Amino acid sequence: MGLASIGVPGLIVILIIALIVFGPSKLPQIGKAAGDTIREFKNSTQDLRDEVTVTKKTDDENKLN
Repeated sequence: MGLASIGVPGLIVILIIALIVFGPSKLPQIGKAAGDTIREFKNSTQDLRDEVTVTKKTDDENKLN
């Protein structure tokens, strides 16, 4: 299960429901907020991956010395 299993018809239904609930004037603001949130999440996960990589390299170097 996951976002990939929703498919195009599911996304269309979600968009129509959002349009009815929030109205057309609020959708761009909601989209921008969602995009900002996703971007921040990706940046945070990349920072975490980078930190884990640096820590692993440091541990590997310490084991060799």
